[in-house]
Parts: sequence; structure tokens; C-alpha cells
Amino acid sequence: MKFLVLALCIVGAIAAPLSADEASLVRASWNQVKHNEIDILYYIFKANPDIMAKSPQFVGKDLDSLKDTAAFATHAGRIVGFMSQIIALMGHESNRPAMETLINEMAASHKARKIPQAQFNEFRASLVSYLQSHVTWNDKLGAAWTQGLDNAFTMIFAKL
Repeated sequence: MKFLVLALCIVGAIAAPLSADEASLVRASWNQVKHNEIDILYYIFKANPDIMAKSPQFVGKDLDSLKDTAAFATHAGRIVGFMSQIIALMGHESNRPAMETLINEMAASHKARKIPQAQFNEFRASLVSYLQSHVTWNDKLGAAWTQGLDNAFTMIFAKL
């Protein structure tokens, strides 16, 4: 456990805020997919049934039958909406307090439900995989997403 805390502190110290150009790349790619809320959540749940099992309203239910329900659409909208808020704040150090507030609230609700870091990492990997298959991906965009997600996840993990 001490190693994990130390590792997170090192990552947090190394992590640099996105430049305005990097944030612009992330926003432009996100804007291409953010309207696909249901598809994004379906993709993540399909790849990670253990994440779906942590959502009480979906436990024990068939993913394909859930996809067209209001509850699924609402949950997908919350997740994509949260991501959209964070992405909109990236690239300006003056927005860091607002980002921290949003992330702290989300982390607290997920900590209360005992969501492990491993599932956050699964979510991240699936989100990146979805993005890679739905936008024009290149090394520069990948690096910007990696840095932005590193920054956000460092803040999340510090609160779990």
C-alpha cells in the first residue's frame, strides 16, 4: 500500500497540465463521439462486465436488453456529461480547482460504492479503445489523451 501511495505521489508530481493545444486535440476528438453516450457505455460494459455489475440498477441484467432503456441512457448521459465537463476544463491551469471539485465528488460517490482502482483502469482502457476506433487516432492525439487521463486519474486515485 505504501508503494502505491508513493507511486501516485510521483505520478502526480510528474504529471503536467495539458497545454492549450493538447487540450484542443482532446476536445476535438471528444466532440466527435460525445453524442454517442449509449454506444460508449455499451462498449465499456461489454468489455468489462465487472464494471456493469457495480451499478445496482444493472446487476444481473442482460446488457443487450438494457441498451435501449431510459435507465441506461440516463447513466450513459451522466458518465459522458462528467467526461465532457472535465475535458472542457482541460488546458487552463486556472480551471484546476473546478476540475478537482468535480473529480472529488465523483471519487467520493465511487469510493462509497467500493469501486476499485482496477475498474477505473478498465474503464480508461475501454474508453481509449473506443476513441481509437471512432476518431482519427495518431501519436500526438494519443499522447494528449494519455496526459489528460493521467492527470485526472491521479486526482481520482488520491481520493479513493
